Amino acid sequence: MSLSPVALRRETACQPHPTVHYWKKCDVEALFDLPFLDLVYQAAEVHRRHFNPREIQLSTLLSIKTGGCPEDCAYCPQSAHHHTDLAKEQLLDVDEIVAKAKIAQARGAGRFCMGAAWRGPKPQDVAAVSAIIRAVKDLGLETCGTFGMLEEGMAEELKQAGLDYYNHNLDTDPERYNDIIHTRRHEDRMDTLGKVRRAGLKVCCGGIVGMNETRSERAGLIASLANLDPQPESVPVNQLVKVAGTPLADADDLDWTEFVRTVAVARITMPQSFVRLSAGRADMPEAMQAMCFLAGANSIFYGDKLLTTENPDEDGDRILMGKLNLLPLGKAEAGQEGAEIQV
Repeated sequence: MSLSPVALRRETACQPHPTVHYWKKCDVEALFDLPFLDLVYQAAEVHRRHFNPREIQLSTLLSIKTGGCPEDCAYCPQSAHHHTDLAKEQLLDVDEIVAKAKIAQARGAGRFCMGAAWRGPKPQDVAAVSAIIRAVKDLGLETCGTFGMLEEGMAEELKQAGLDYYNHNLDTDPERYNDIIHTRRHEDRMDTLGKVRRAGLKVCCGGIVGMNETRSERAGLIASLANLDPQPESVPVNQLVKVAGTPLADADDLDWTEFVRTVAVARITMPQSFVRLSAGRADMPEAMQAMCFLAGANSIFYGDKLLTTENPDEDGDRILMGKLNLLPLGKAEAGQEGAEIQV
């Protein structure tokens, strides 16, 4: 299985392609330009055709190796290029990771995601995380990893260890990729995604909004995601968390309606993907999150940390899901209408 080259194709004219259906940037811009409530309504209809609108997929994210990353991503406090308060840490012990995974599972998470601040793992790193993946998988959890760019054979090794998903975000519009990151290219991301697909792993791939991009550039990000072939199974939509010491610490705030529009457009263009509210949710009022769920978001990170930035605590999420009559994935189908998330 391979990635279609359509995600890299640059088209200027908004004309149908003769042989391949894909989302042109101008088509995605047209969705963004719809009246706000019309867009949310259309996205909600698409969501209900493919998912139970009351179910939310819950994932927990843990940084298993923090800080000291050689990449210079302008948004990231873990970059060695930026002067933040984040200390460099070594890879966590397997037992410590498994203990945290057990807590996440007991509190309702169905997927345990692990991130390591590497440009790409070395062979000995892959061996170490493979042992961790096996231990977490033995708990009965879905596993997801984000370890940077992969060399040949690494994705297969991770798959054999029991990894279900590989996260590798496209970050932003391909046309402005190197305005945000200078140490790698958009094509490098596509190369790793190709390796992941060929290994039979599922893909978790999204991006970040609120990095001073235009609406047209947000449309470019969504188009590049929607044109992956096949489309990602999970699409995290992150709102920039501004961290002192990073180049984007003083970025302009993104209006909340623009974030909801991004969620809605992601849902319409990727109807069968889980669309996840990811970074930035700690600063989102309950009503904004509710609007995102209406617009097609059906996954959240569940736990008080997202690698190194704050996330709503589990008790707050339990209360919000109760207010909105939302249930963890699988609970409604199992007839557990009164089920609550454990805290």
